[in-house]
Amino acid sequence: MTHKAKIAAAIAGAIVVVVAAVPLFVNVNTFKPLIEDQLTTAMGRQTKLGDLSLSIFSGTLVARDLQIADDPQFSKQPFVTATAFRIGVQMMPLIFHRQILVNSLEIDTPQIHLVHAASGAWNFSTIGANAANRTAEQKQQSIMPDLTVDSFRLKNGHATVETLPASGAPRVYDQVDLKVQNFSFAKQFPFTLSAALPAQGTLTMTGKAGPIDAHDAANTSFDTQLALHHLDPVAAGFLDKSAGLSVLADIDAHAVSNGTSVSSNGTVHTQHLQLRPDAVPASKPIDLTYSVVHNLSNNSGQLQDASFQTGKIAAHLNGTYSMKPGGAVLLNLKLTGQNLPIDELQSLLPAVGVKLPNGSVLQGGTLTTSLNITGPLNALVISGPVELGNTRLAGFSLGSQLKGIAGAAIGDTGNMTDIQTLRLQLQVAQDGVRANNIYTLLPALGEASGNGIVSAAGALNFKLMMKLNTSRGIGGQAMGLLSMVNGAAGKTASQAAANGIPVSITGTSSHPIITPDVNGLLKNNAASLLGTQKGTQNNGQQLVNSLSGLFGGKKKN
Repeated sequence: MTHKAKIAAAIAGAIVVVVAAVPLFVNVNTFKPLIEDQLTTAMGRQTKLGDLSLSIFSGTLVARDLQIADDPQFSKQPFVTATAFRIGVQMMPLIFHRQILVNSLEIDTPQIHLVHAASGAWNFSTIGANAANRTAEQKQQSIMPDLTVDSFRLKNGHATVETLPASGAPRVYDQVDLKVQNFSFAKQFPFTLSAALPAQGTLTMTGKAGPIDAHDAANTSFDTQLALHHLDPVAAGFLDKSAGLSVLADIDAHAVSNGTSVSSNGTVHTQHLQLRPDAVPASKPIDLTYSVVHNLSNNSGQLQDASFQTGKIAAHLNGTYSMKPGGAVLLNLKLTGQNLPIDELQSLLPAVGVKLPNGSVLQGGTLTTSLNITGPLNALVISGPVELGNTRLAGFSLGSQLKGIAGAAIGDTGNMTDIQTLRLQLQVAQDGVRANNIYTLLPALGEASGNGIVSAAGALNFKLMMKLNTSRGIGGQAMGLLSMVNGAAGKTASQAAANGIPVSITGTSSHPIITPDVNGLLKNNAASLLGTQKGTQNNGQQLVNSLSGLFGGKKKN
């Protein structure tokens, strides 16, 4: 070994000896009261540390335990607890001047308790409130001048979110990781936040925040890019399961807050969307682009526009919402769609609880609607006009429902029903679906109008007035057959049928039962029908029997 090498080895050895001996001469636990006091002052929360140890080579003080008290108005439980709290310090001032100057903070595996009060305030709202009131002397004497550190990290956290008063089960988030550079209560700082959500969801936020709002930390300004993947709002606790709403969503959004409101726009890619408890999840994905402004003071917002896109469908949603204490969300929205292709709507119908007769599908045509969506999420009321045009119900034969002579006449139309027009006023609520002012035009049969109800259990109760087109189609064929059977009486019956036959629809959407009310027909057309019979009771009874045969209705005895 050369002389220079020996000198270098000696110096290195001396350094190692000095470094190893530092803990013998520096009892870092003597600094614990100072650190606790400074952290308590900075955050406005009582902070306690466990025993301290010193890692010379990393320049880190390590507290075995950390406990930060909660705002007493919210909870007596700690706001944060952790088994390890690392404080990066400048080693030279510590060794030679016994000074602690902090340049980094890291909380390892913390348990974080978040509480949201009915007033809208959070239990972390008052954190940092003392920062603006510190004097110049206090800042100079602080171990964190101006409350600034080069880096702050919260690693592998477990967060529990509750409401006050308690409402529902707490929301739980794991693997919470927060990284902040050049942190300061008084300045803007860059950050990244990630967390694991229930049902394999993930959250990532990247952006800038600050300065911390001195009156309410929850109103701190920020500008961030948000990514939520595989979000299940029910599993994550954002939606109550009883509302019957469910979806899996990927969200990419940009959000900006000025401390009083948050503006956000982005895209939402949904799968398995279900909008009613009795619905079936949509088989195809639905994409949504949105723009919203949220008011932080009253926790309400304006949905400026949300555009739904699936295939060639483009519908728009806008309106207002309000988030109430306890987690309730009230909506006042309008959904509009003009000439939406029905073929593209097929995959969405089950998601909103629309059930067609077994084995049938709608083919071709368009749908136009303007629906109001109001009320709380778990008891929404959807109402407004709906119109279908030039569509076909394939897989459903009127011949299987309209018995007798009309059933015989329908055979050549095939297993389908053409619908030129269907208009109605729709109301969907918890107790079922109401369809008022129904008007439908079936080219092969005629017109029908009336009202109906679909109960919450799915039972149908519709009362329609059907006016047969006796000059062509099924109505013409049926009435022609009836005229041949009954002669002049058939002509009068044809006139009455054109005026309207009462029809009831019962059963379920999957298995509808169509029943013409012949007695009602006779009652409504007594003068024209029985007036042709002039005392001929047998002919009158024959007419009743023949009309009953038109649709297989019940005969009047």
